[in-house]
Amino acid sequence: MYLLHTRMFRIIFLFSLCTILFSSCAGLYVRQAKNISYSKDQALTLNVYSPKRKTIDTKNVLVFIHGGNWTTGNKSMYRFFGKGMAKKGIVAVVIDYHKYPTVTYPAMAMDAAQSLKWVKENISSFGGDTNKIYVSGHSAGGHLAALIATDKTYFDSIKIKNPIKGCVLIDAFGLDMYSYLKREEKYKYDVYRSIFTKDENQWKKGSPFFYLHEGMPTFILFVGGRTYPGIVNDSNAFLLELKKYQSDAQLITVPRKRHAGMIFSYINPRKVSYGQILEFMKK
Repeated sequence: MYLLHTRMFRIIFLFSLCTILFSSCAGLYVRQAKNISYSKDQALTLNVYSPKRKTIDTKNVLVFIHGGNWTTGNKSMYRFFGKGMAKKGIVAVVIDYHKYPTVTYPAMAMDAAQSLKWVKENISSFGGDTNKIYVSGHSAGGHLAALIATDKTYFDSIKIKNPIKGCVLIDAFGLDMYSYLKREEKYKYDVYRSIFTKDENQWKKGSPFFYLHEGMPTFILFVGGRTYPGIVNDSNAFLLELKKYQSDAQLITVPRKRHAGMIFSYINPRKVSYGQILEFMKK
């Protein structure tokens, strides 16, 4: 259902061409700091995109975790998102993380948590406000963003307080892997049962749905009007549970958008969702 690598690569290629064109314009407004190491072994890096015009006020920070079925992708493919956010006055950070089959989901989430630790300790040097750090992710990256925002295990293990103020999910997949893997019995031996194992307890441990609680970061969800039914169903279930703790939580359906288009449409600097994310941060 979700393992559409060939189709995804075609889409990525087309949007990469658009990204090159967009990048030549975005560079006029954005400062870039590339390939900054954030892991102890220096194997993992991130890019920082900040508004070129310096002001006295510090800026909101948005850390982006890309998708790709927990198996593919890299931060460079999503520089358009970082630059687009910087043009809107946000200090944006786009990260890399380890993928399957090198690691499974807990190590990926730990990478994401480590990147947030780096951001908390260093982003002020780029004009970012360390008290206004948000995290975002598309597809599998949305799963990782939601998991570290809700499961205290990851930040507790690196001995820092959860620095996330809010979470922006863009067509997130994996919010409830327990229900998905129980439901999709025909994929009994697929890659997801390697990433999340065949242990049903691990499916729950890897599902942000089961960690929602009072005092967690606030959420906003964007879901494509033409995305996969599983993402629609699980996002709606997530929202229903979320509203027990955050009555004003939003799920915004983006008309006519498919799964990949939900993130690559941010190449357009006039995309309405930019403004909706900025409004979410203001609240």
